[in-house]
Amino acid sequence: MEDATAFQDLKRRFIKYWGFRALWVLEWLIGRFSLVGDRPVHDPRTFEWTRHLEANWQVIREELEDVLRHREALPNFQDISTDQTALTTDDRWKTYFLYGFGFKAEHNCARCPETTRLIEQVPGMTTAFFSILAPGKHIPAHRGPYKGVLRYHLGLRVPEPKEACRIRVDDEIRHWEEGESLLFDDTYQHEVWNDTGGERVVLFMDVKRPLPAPLATLNDLIIRIVARSPYIQDAKENFEQWERHLDRVAAPVAS
Repeated sequence: MEDATAFQDLKRRFIKYWGFRALWVLEWLIGRFSLVGDRPVHDPRTFEWTRHLEANWQVIREELEDVLRHREALPNFQDISTDQTALTTDDRWKTYFLYGFGFKAEHNCARCPETTRLIEQVPGMTTAFFSILAPGKHIPAHRGPYKGVLRYHLGLRVPEPKEACRIRVDDEIRHWEEGESLLFDDTYQHEVWNDTGGERVVLFMDVKRPLPAPLATLNDLIIRIVARSPYIQDAKENFEQWERHLDRVAAPVAS
């Protein structure tokens, strides 16, 4: 029995050791051959779909305002993704998920039909939600898990002074503007501050990074594997519980 336990422990450490190294090599390849380059912050104008979202930002914000009427019923980020407790443990980072690694939050999407229509037109969208930061919230420095996606923010509510509501990506500091896009590589260390007295809300999306074949095919495969992982499945179960809670609080949604 002890020998079997020791073997399983050795096996897990072996997989973890070589898994991390394989991921490091893959991330190097993705950065090296990325069709949009490898930098902390990207030009949103590289992607035509960012213009379409900016042109419709007030439509999205109108649906957001309805969501925020039930702010107290919204889950904290760590309520959905429990590993986020390394970044946040309070109730000052709320979320409203629409998509998560391809999983569609049907009832949430039904409450925001125009937002859903717009994000479903974005090529390679894997995750989309409203990210809601309370006044004074600080998200400490961290990095994302995988370079195969780029992170997108569309400013929906940006409190004044705007410069005090900011994000650092590597050594670049940016602040949000209502109706404007921010696109960055979250595998560069980044950190967020809302040092204002107001609430900051963005439409938060992850989109597949443009890559040449066969890297693009490999990237798609890895994203599908991650979507089926216990980590994502647990987050899906957590979300479904919160969705039922919101259904009880908010107006019923036709199925």
